[in-house]
Amino acid sequence: MDIADKKSTLWHQKSLEEQASRLETQSSLSQTSDMIARVLVIYTGGTIGMINKDGAYVPEAKCLVTKLRSLSIFHDEDFVLGHLSPENQKIFLALPAPMDDGSKLVKEKRRIVYKVIEFEPLLDSSNMTGNDWIKIAECIQKHYDKYDGFVVLHGTDTMAYTASALSFMCEHLGKPIILTGSQIPIFEVRSDGRDNFLSSLIIAGTYPIPEVLLCFNEKVYRGNRCVKSDNSSFSAFSSPNMPPLVRLEIDIFVDWPAVFYTGETEKFRIHTNMCQNVGILRLFPGITAQTVRAFMQPPMQGIILQTYGAGNAPTNRADLLDVLEEACKWGVLIVNITQCSRGNVNAAYATGVALQKAGVILGGDMTTEAALAKLSYVLGKGDWSMEKRKKMLGQNLRGEMTTVAQETLSFMDHDLIESVAQTLHLSTHEEVNKLKDALFPNLMCAAAKNSDIPALEKLIEAGSHLSAPNQDGRTALHVACHSGDLRLVQFLLNNGASVHVRDYRGDSPLIDAIHAKNLDIIYLLVQTGAVIPWSKSAIALHLCSAAALNDLNTIKAWHAAGADLNSFDYDYRTALHVAVTSNRKDVAEFLMKNGAHCNLQDVFGLTALTIAQKLGYTELLSILNPDGHLCVEPIENLLSCNHTSSL
Repeated sequence: MDIADKKSTLWHQKSLEEQASRLETQSSLSQTSDMIARVLVIYTGGTIGMINKDGAYVPEAKCLVTKLRSLSIFHDEDFVLGHLSPENQKIFLALPAPMDDGSKLVKEKRRIVYKVIEFEPLLDSSNMTGNDWIKIAECIQKHYDKYDGFVVLHGTDTMAYTASALSFMCEHLGKPIILTGSQIPIFEVRSDGRDNFLSSLIIAGTYPIPEVLLCFNEKVYRGNRCVKSDNSSFSAFSSPNMPPLVRLEIDIFVDWPAVFYTGETEKFRIHTNMCQNVGILRLFPGITAQTVRAFMQPPMQGIILQTYGAGNAPTNRADLLDVLEEACKWGVLIVNITQCSRGNVNAAYATGVALQKAGVILGGDMTTEAALAKLSYVLGKGDWSMEKRKKMLGQNLRGEMTTVAQETLSFMDHDLIESVAQTLHLSTHEEVNKLKDALFPNLMCAAAKNSDIPALEKLIEAGSHLSAPNQDGRTALHVACHSGDLRLVQFLLNNGASVHVRDYRGDSPLIDAIHAKNLDIIYLLVQTGAVIPWSKSAIALHLCSAAALNDLNTIKAWHAAGADLNSFDYDYRTALHVAVTSNRKDVAEFLMKNGAHCNLQDVFGLTALTIAQKLGYTELLSILNPDGHLCVEPIENLLSCNHTSSL
């Protein structure tokens, strides 16, 4: 069969109309994908998705997505039909076009496209267990690299427990995870669910807050700071010891200096070994030592002790203190938190000191939910010694407890900003903050361009957010990666800069590092969790171009970043096809050593091996086929995995 016949055969395996439609859809998507934010919605159950049957709210499987598609505020059918492939049209929903929400962080408004994964069976949150937390965490891990953020629809009764647990289970988190629900189902005429869900989708898709959050009634809280405080109000949740991170008013206000960053250069992972042998013991006047002793018997490994006031217990009860001290010596970890709705535990009173001397660990201002989740997490770390577990319980791991930091004065804050404010005749605090929002991102990028770490440190002290983009959507990390300054990149990552922020072209800092061909920075970004934000076909175009130009360093950079060297372009040509056609021996040898296949057919039915044979490139033949065995793999075997949209 000649080349023309092979081409005809391949193209007619599907109708010409289907091929044209698929390519047109891909092209349309690629032109707009930079402006698309992808959110995964995990629907576990709860009131928000229930329907009314015979006067009672009940969950119904496979109902939520169908109803969401019928509501214009949750789904823009025209956009989906015009920009997504037929397969993705069945899977994804899209919010209407975004309006200016007042954000000074997100300069380019991205269209929110989201997918809903539904639990089977749907759960009332009162039935939630540790296994369900693991199921949620594993779902997030499975889809982590494909989405910009995650929304968990959850019943309100145990939402604070789940939010606290996920905050510890999700280690090195770099993207927002938002739990939300409602007091009235979303499909009722009057419901708080619509605003809660819409706000969660918008925050998850456009604001790079690397925390587990809880969104309810126009506020977004740190998840492990929340408690359910009202079962009959739309203000069902409160955060007793910490203000909201986000206020959803006419404008959206994010308290960026309060956002918690781990400052670690490691990939996202989940920890699922949560210890179940933990419990909550609340002191009350007259509690007996026998009751406390019975509660602390094996297999109990950890206890949250809810004490009076600022962490006090009766000092005139030697029997009670003896039991607590005895349990600590057994190896039971006891964490002291207050019964009060607000405030923290300290050793200001003799009664609190007595508990500390007995071996009880101060829990600061943690909520009961956060303390229980943290204790379960720490005890689940099988490779940690007892001393390290005690130390970790007293440290702030996920922003769950307040730490007192020494206040510092900043030249950038008090001199530069105030001088500019006076020059512009700005008087109100809100106007000065708007000036900061406009100036700080550009100052950060300028400092990064000059590798000026002291200036960056001053900007951080002044409250500047490291991941705040300038008018082009670029952050200090973009600039540092482009310049190839490894020390500066390490500094930014250690101070919480996000590897996931995309500029106006849709490029992440990893793309800048690839263009700079700096392998050390690429390895560091990948180690921190960065992934290439482009489709395989877009990557293939760059690989093929580099192969044609004999630019081996660029190909090495793409490979280090995790690019699939077998990605192919619109003619199903891989970089190896191009390298062989152009007789680029070094490029071909590198590609072959790193997993490239020489037996993939392009649209003309040619493989890299047959091209080398036809052109008589004997050196390339020895590289491609050292054993002389000829094997041809039809291109259709890889169609499904290569030609997928960026969704």
